[in-house]
Amino acid sequence: MLWWFKRSHHSSNVCLTTLYNLAPDLMTSAEVANKLPKDFIWGFATASFQIEGSTNVDGRGKSIWDDFSKQPGKTKDGRDGDVATDSYRLWKEDIALLAQYGVKYYRFSLSWSRIIPLGGRNDPVNPKGIAFYSDFIDALLEHGIIPFVTLYHWDLPQGLHDRYSGWLNKDEIVQDYVRYAEVCFRAFGDRVKHWLTVNEPWCVSILGYGRGVFAPGRSSDRERSSEGNSSTEPWIVGHNVILSHAHAVRLYREQFKAAQGGQIGITLNGDWAMPYDDSPQNVEAAQHALDDPIYLGHYPEYMKQMLQERLPEFTPEELKVVKGSSDFYGMNTYTTNLCRDGGDDEFQGLVEYTFIRPDGTQLGTQDMLLNYIWKRYKLPIYVTENGFAVKDENSKPIEEALQDSDRVNYFKGTTASLKAAVLEDGVDVRAYFPWSFLDNFEWADGYSTRFGVTYVNYETQQRYPKESAKFLVKWFGDNIDAGDRKLQ
Repeated sequence: MLWWFKRSHHSSNVCLTTLYNLAPDLMTSAEVANKLPKDFIWGFATASFQIEGSTNVDGRGKSIWDDFSKQPGKTKDGRDGDVATDSYRLWKEDIALLAQYGVKYYRFSLSWSRIIPLGGRNDPVNPKGIAFYSDFIDALLEHGIIPFVTLYHWDLPQGLHDRYSGWLNKDEIVQDYVRYAEVCFRAFGDRVKHWLTVNEPWCVSILGYGRGVFAPGRSSDRERSSEGNSSTEPWIVGHNVILSHAHAVRLYREQFKAAQGGQIGITLNGDWAMPYDDSPQNVEAAQHALDDPIYLGHYPEYMKQMLQERLPEFTPEELKVVKGSSDFYGMNTYTTNLCRDGGDDEFQGLVEYTFIRPDGTQLGTQDMLLNYIWKRYKLPIYVTENGFAVKDENSKPIEEALQDSDRVNYFKGTTASLKAAVLEDGVDVRAYFPWSFLDNFEWADGYSTRFGVTYVNYETQQRYPKESAKFLVKWFGDNIDAGDRKLQ
């Protein structure tokens, strides 16, 4: 399949790309056998707070990132998410661009505080928030794009944090999160068939309540935060996030799945971990980075030994809800780490991470993570994020930034590994979402770091496709069985 690109101006806000498909009508059986299956899921990914802006519009309540990002020193460039990529206002242009790219899926998250402004199970639902996402989902489907929805991507309603300390309060947060999920299942589940409960619990707990670099910024470091306990709070939060996820999944399976027919799971950040060398200690250290309780049904033994009484315990009833609470293995992965025993950072499992081999050479691209996950858990794998930030891209002239060859080379490697895992090793990978559809608000980095395959001029909000977008569209066009072409 051959694709090429012709740039045209679609509106005053969006620079679109027109895609011309010259695919031949006939394919050989060998060509079909060398392609990903026709129902393979691919598209681009975003998150609500990173793109929407309009933080005080149409009844939306504050999230924990609203005020946090305005505090001096909390973001690298001192900027906040009040505008971001203005996608609450420019959503129609964004969908038009996705359609021009030819993607069939779009992963995005819902803003909890846009749907339930104060967040709680007894708080009112915002009809304008429901209407916005309902119209957005309808428009995606009208353009032939299937929604892949994340319920929680780090933007807890500020009202819940103020009311009872948010994720630190198990008795309250689990009930409030499940009610929020139920509202979403009822409002959108007739059209949404792919759900993610939580994006990266490790980041929620460790970065928000351990290191204090993400909202709400709690930490034992008193130069960073006046409140928090990094030795206990991250583990409490992680525990409560897992329980909230699991109970939402149980609700969906018991009350919605039969009628709506969707899939639901969680997505974890899981970069590949390799031992620094063949010593037993370093082999064991690498393993520590790859275990999790959702699929194992219990906390790994090394966590119990490391944290002892600081690690919350699941009751037998809770374990029944937690184990197996994902229909697939959702995975966000960006890099590979060499692991060496003897670190002093509990948040990394007392493991040292490096990219330098014992012989002094740099670690290159690795393709073993998909194989490991498949062999260990035997669940379909959905790669829900995978991306690359080009060094100093934000300071480059736009013409140079659009020629993002480093990102293209990164995606050449990851897509080749993906294809090899599926076709050569028989790994059941069903989805791949490059991060991100747009340059956007990158949390503590503000706007100084760009991950997008689409360049955003933050002054004008114009969008410009980068070479990486063109590469990915062409690659998936060439490497997914179209399904409707005749064999010769």
